[in-house]
Amino acid sequence: MSKIAILHEHPAWFEPVFAALAQRGVDTLRLDAAAHRFDPQDPAPPPWDLLFNRASPSAYLRGAAQSTWYTLALIRHCEARGQRVINGSAAYALELSKADQIGLLHALGLPAPRTRVINHPSQALAAAEALRFPILIKANIGGSGAGIVRYETREALADAVAADGLDLGLDHVAQVQECAPLRGDRIVRVEVLGGEFLYAIEVWPPGGTFNLCPADACQTADGRELASMCLVRNDMRVAAYTPDPAIVAQVEAIARRASLDVGGVEYLVDDRDGRHYFYDINALSNFVADAPNVIGFDPFARLADYLVGCAR
Repeated sequence: MSKIAILHEHPAWFEPVFAALAQRGVDTLRLDAAAHRFDPQDPAPPPWDLLFNRASPSAYLRGAAQSTWYTLALIRHCEARGQRVINGSAAYALELSKADQIGLLHALGLPAPRTRVINHPSQALAAAEALRFPILIKANIGGSGAGIVRYETREALADAVAADGLDLGLDHVAQVQECAPLRGDRIVRVEVLGGEFLYAIEVWPPGGTFNLCPADACQTADGRELASMCLVRNDMRVAAYTPDPAIVAQVEAIARRASLDVGGVEYLVDDRDGRHYFYDINALSNFVADAPNVIGFDPFARLADYLVGCAR
């Protein structure tokens, strides 16, 4: 049986996939993305057959910012030696740049919120000039809703700039983006596996938060409590959903262009015009909490089978 290495740093998110692989008798190696080493001058491939990248851009929220760019270097090291990496350097680099995500959507001709990119707070007001308020300031490297602040008016944004109150995040790059009113107060997250549709969920975020991590969901749409994998409960509601086939095809096109093996693509429907807009491409997919209750099957079992197949 092939050896599969999984690179991650979160203490709880990935226990289900480890358990699913153990049930299949797979030799699994856990790599701590926050404390690791490799020899860039060693020409030999690493001592595993497949690397599954589960490093999260939100690691800095858990005191592990050092994993962010290290992960990219390690993945490229493995790829240069001919090793297969699930969610490799192309997907991970996209995860680290919301600006690049908007660029990819534009290149595919897909709808996305009107966005400008800045690298200094002094540019925020000019960037917002042609945008409709409310607007969002989004750190280029986020994760779990971190680094997103909503401004209702130009005056509120001007006050924040004057008070030196804009935090552009780890790489000092941010999006200035229109914030659409959500039709039905919900967004849709479509998950892919092997670049193909796996399932979709509707998500009703709690008011005032941008943390839409599906593993943090606490209840179904009808109020049934879920066995959440999150560390902090946030009262988010979810429900299984079947998107229009045209949207599924668009998501799969995004996955192909992004070299996204496993991940989620999020979209909203703007209540002003009834159109859908893609706004986030997630190369880290935690799957929805208590998936059998929500979507009727265990995606971790399918993920484990996929990994075993890729490692052969």
